[in-house]
Amino acid sequence: MGPGVRPTSQGPGRALVTVYGVLALAACARGGFEVTTKFHEAPLSYSLALFAGVVYAVATFALATNRRWLAWPTVLTEMVGVLVVGTLSFVAPGLFRLHASVWSWFGVEYLLVPLVLPFLGVTWLRRSGRAAADEATRGAAPDEAAPGAGPAA
Repeated sequence: MGPGVRPTSQGPGRALVTVYGVLALAACARGGFEVTTKFHEAPLSYSLALFAGVVYAVATFALATNRRWLAWPTVLTEMVGVLVVGTLSFVAPGLFRLHASVWSWFGVEYLLVPLVLPFLGVTWLRRSGRAAADEATRGAAPDEAAPGAGPAA
């Protein structure tokens, strides 16, 4: 990790990574079970459930290992997914009425965590990135000061 880079898994980021991890396990387990045992009943819902699980797993990995280049598109994919699928749940309820996915009705079966989580993820990525930039700026400021110029008394 380079200088001035604040890890995404420190501070509140740890809680975020934990929630992503729990959701990844839940969605992958659910989606995997549904795809392997009853895919023919609702291929769209079950495929989306498994896809959501993979997205959560990749986001967990990216946030835990400070891979911002991977975290950003993953969290944004999650955001678009939950907003599109959640909206479709209301506009075309027949798609998910009998067989919901993780993102159906904006994740109501998961206490709306799927709706809130990508916004928290984006906020954390922005804040931790901004904090790293601020630290780098503060770290560079003394080097730019005039020689012999100390703090003002």
